[in-house]
Amino acid sequence: MAQKDLTTSSGAPIADDNNSVTAGKRGPLTFDNFQLFEKLAHFNRERIPERVIHARGTGAYGYFKLEKDLSDYTIANFLQADKLGKETKVFVRFSTVGGGQDSNDYARDPRGFSIKFYTEEGNYDLVGNNTPVFFLRDPQKFPDFVHSQKKHPQTNLPNPAAEFEFWANHPASLHQITILMSDRGIPLSYRHMHGFSSHTLSLWNNKGERFWIKWHLRTDQGIKTLTNEEAAKMPVNGNQADLVNSIANGDFPSWTVQLQIMTEKEANEYHINPFDLTKVWEYKDFPVINIGKLVLNKNVDNYFAETEQAAFSPSNIVPGLSTSPDKILQARLLAYPDAQRHRLGANYNQLKVNSPECPVNNNQRDGNMAGMCPFNKGDNPQSSGVNFYPNDQVNKGAPSPNPKYLEPPMDLGHAIADRYDTMEDDNFTQAGKLFGIMSDDQKEQLTSNIAGCLIFAEKSVQERMLAQFEAADPDYRKRVESKLK
Repeated sequence: MAQKDLTTSSGAPIADDNNSVTAGKRGPLTFDNFQLFEKLAHFNRERIPERVIHARGTGAYGYFKLEKDLSDYTIANFLQADKLGKETKVFVRFSTVGGGQDSNDYARDPRGFSIKFYTEEGNYDLVGNNTPVFFLRDPQKFPDFVHSQKKHPQTNLPNPAAEFEFWANHPASLHQITILMSDRGIPLSYRHMHGFSSHTLSLWNNKGERFWIKWHLRTDQGIKTLTNEEAAKMPVNGNQADLVNSIANGDFPSWTVQLQIMTEKEANEYHINPFDLTKVWEYKDFPVINIGKLVLNKNVDNYFAETEQAAFSPSNIVPGLSTSPDKILQARLLAYPDAQRHRLGANYNQLKVNSPECPVNNNQRDGNMAGMCPFNKGDNPQSSGVNFYPNDQVNKGAPSPNPKYLEPPMDLGHAIADRYDTMEDDNFTQAGKLFGIMSDDQKEQLTSNIAGCLIFAEKSVQERMLAQFEAADPDYRKRVESKLK
């Protein structure tokens, strides 16, 4: 193989990469050390802002194989009958949620489970977690919630008292707390956990009908978890190593992909708000339907270029798939792409890992690093063509909107836009049901994990939390209270 010359970033060959230019063997550097200056200047800029949440992550490529025709529900190209058995390329990023890049893979924490489908009609992002619910139903409290889960602002140490102080004031969190503090709070690996859209999303078909859906991804490896004591013995980067090594060894992890589907009429009549992120749709009411397989079979070539720069957003949708009135979801439609523009720049979708594998034709121009990595297919947006619409160039090949992809209206009934306090909604029934179906050992793990953190909180916080546990199930309170004593 012919030797490759080492070059500067501008492509000039480098003759010596070991020694700087100095005024004599023992003298100082000269000011024409442009090669050294380039290396140092780039080195100073090698880090970008880490994600405020989901900072510690691991990614891999794979495919989604459709096994059920969904054309009755959606016009999405990759979910049609002619795609049965065919593979849609995906990139999946797993993550812990609360900690930074320096955090532990085995923290008791929800896990991010996000999927980028590279479809023929653009990228579809399913930005989910390993739990079917979340701590909040109103995004107004999201920054406050995250602040309460981060390290103490003075000591920079974990702060379980603040976590429970927030939760004591937000009973809507109890369902998620009951999952997080249970035996499923620390997955053994990313391969041994389920994934969920958590949010209610939607499908729409060529008849203009909309269906509300929830995505479920059931691990084919089986659920495996760790206790606090077992997790303490694990290497801090164990989850990342496990995924990389399993794929490298040909042990490709897979998940069975399922949907729960609800009609608009059923949503209007359902006994809970189907767009409440703190609630699940009970399986007896809306059974899951198997629609395909998700398989991961290729590691990234460069962690930073791919996993760290992968940018997901629930606003990345394709014709036939859409959003819902879920308040947290609505806020994420703004917050997620805004976070990526902050981290990566206005042209983050031109990065290869984020670039669609279908033509991209838009009027976005300029910005930092414009044209740095042309889209995988289609015209270069930084061309000399017309960059506004409407224009007189459509007949000459300029892109224009296509009405056939027009989404049907979202029926919200006779809703009035206002601020609605949901603090008094039923926050306890589903948490109590979950507690009720746990084995005695699971109940003991759950209540021991809670008590181990709640003990650091103020007495008034403890009392409010105990009242929440009792509202869910009197035995729930009894077990936590006995351990606090």
